[in-house]
Amino acid sequence: MFVGMLLIFVTASGILVSFIRPASYAISQFLGYALLVFAVWLAHYIMLRWVDHAPWSYVGLGREQLTPRLIALGLVLGALCILVPSGGLLLAHDLTLVTGLEGRHGWIVLAGGGVLLFLPQSLFEEMAMRGYLFASLRDWVGSIGALVTTSIVFGLLHMRNNGATPQSVSVVVLAGLWLGAILVITRSLYAAWMAHFAWNWSMAEVLHSAVSGIRFPYSSYRIDGAGPTWLSGGAWGPEGGAAAVAGMAVGIAFLVEWHRRVTRLENVA
Repeated sequence: MFVGMLLIFVTASGILVSFIRPASYAISQFLGYALLVFAVWLAHYIMLRWVDHAPWSYVGLGREQLTPRLIALGLVLGALCILVPSGGLLLAHDLTLVTGLEGRHGWIVLAGGGVLLFLPQSLFEEMAMRGYLFASLRDWVGSIGALVTTSIVFGLLHMRNNGATPQSVSVVVLAGLWLGAILVITRSLYAAWMAHFAWNWSMAEVLHSAVSGIRFPYSSYRIDGAGPTWLSGGAWGPEGGAAAVAGMAVGIAFLVEWHRRVTRLENVA
């Protein structure tokens, strides 16, 4: 029922954007994702309020799951898990820094635009994949089953992106597991949302690299692949290679240890 409603609302939002016909591509993208967020929120509201009679905490969006600590944790994980591996690839010359470019906008403008784009984009994807769908699957097949199922769907939805390959799609599946693990460990979809946002924003606006095969505007520099595709991700961007997988693995190990320490301190208190 949730999936059916979501498909109907998403289709309606796409039709609405086509009728409005925004003046610029940037406005079109922002409006499109804003409507998608409304569509997925509406599907959640109907299911939680009138079907299941469940609180927003059921999908990780309760007030108690929105804390500065969890927001900061998600942002740090999302940024460092891709920036640190990418920095290593740059030092090893498996990524190359191209400078002296003349972009259409300065870095600050692009960074702000990236916030406006990636905040709703990542929220829509997290709510669609790891919101109600994840919670209902968790009740049915358990957390592991929900993680695997939603992550595979998450990967398959990226198959139509430019330059998609079995390797890149497989890494996106692993990214789904990474984001799902953040949700399961923190019990907060806000944390997963912030990690997703920081990951995409860091690649597009800090590295000016491709994001899932999509090139975004750059300022005076950009990052291109130079090493083997299996390691650096090639045209898909740094997130499509083994270095990104290693970054996500380290991030989850850190998160597990952080959770153990927090739980230990709470038990002592």
